[in-house]
Formats: sequence, structure tokens, C-alpha cells
Amino acid sequence: MDLIELLRKRRSIRHFKDVAIEKDKVDLLKEAALRAPTSKNLHSWEFVFVDDKDTIGKLSEVRGQSSYFLKGAPLCLAVIGREDVNDTWIEDASIAAIIVQLTALSLGLGSCWIQIRNRMHSDDESAESYVKSVLNIPEQCRVVCLVALGYPDEKKDPTPSDKLRWDKIHVNRW
Repeated sequence: MDLIELLRKRRSIRHFKDVAIEKDKVDLLKEAALRAPTSKNLHSWEFVFVDDKDTIGKLSEVRGQSSYFLKGAPLCLAVIGREDVNDTWIEDASIAAIIVQLTALSLGLGSCWIQIRNRMHSDDESAESYVKSVLNIPEQCRVVCLVALGYPDEKKDPTPSDKLRWDKIHVNRW
């Protein structure tokens, strides 16, 4: 499948089959993460692949309704940025997250981004602090997002071309 077909097919999947992802596919997801481009080739990202059901269950509580679906995913990816490595840590980590999501789709998997940066777990704890405590992530690291991964247990049709926001495209000037 070429890239435009992947982009057409990509949808946020929140319901997953209770099926483990094969090791060779997980290895390809890891490789895809490490092949993501980074500013100045400084690799300001880090990744935590989580397949332990209890840990995924704890992570699913990070943002209430917005993250509860993670509990049904067989794999969770925590995408970490290192602001002590490069000032483009947010961009580097975000690019890596979507590279993994597109790779997952090419392997027959579904995925969904869960925003962590600048979100709250509770009135007095950030989502980032919560994820750091669950995964024992060092203080100097920043959690950008979680990505739920697994075999889809729902079917979502691609967004039709005529429903795209073509009004957001400008040519030569605003």
C-alpha cells in the first residue's frame, strides 16, 4: 500500500481484538520508531513499549473517558521527548508517533493517539506525572503521548475526499 492509501485508510481505532501482536510486528514498530526523523539527528525521543495488561490497565486511567479504551489494547507505546537533548523534542516525538501509527496500519493494526502533554490526570496531578509514575520514567523526560495499538475490532470507513477541509489549503498567499 502506498503512503496516500495509508493516509486515506488511517482512522483512530479505539476497539481492539483480544489478540496479542506478533513479536515480528512489534519489532517492526520499534524499528519504525527508531527510523523517525529528528532535528539535527539528535534523537530527542525515547519509547516505552508496554504489553503488560496490568500496566496498560493503569495507563488507561490517565485521562478518564479520553483514555479508558486503552484498557482493551494489547500494546501501548509511550512516546517520550527529551527537552534536555533538543528544543524540537515535541516535534521529534510527534513525528515518531505518527510514523509508528502509519507503520501499524501497514501491518494490519489499528492505533489511537492519547494526548498526555499539557493534559491533566486529576485536579492536582498532570497526565504526564501520572504516566511517569506508572512507567518509572526519569524526571528529565517528557511524555508527549500514548499510542494504543492492536488488531482493530471496529471498522471505520475512510473520510471521503469531499469531506476533507479543502478550505484549509492556501496557494501562494492566504
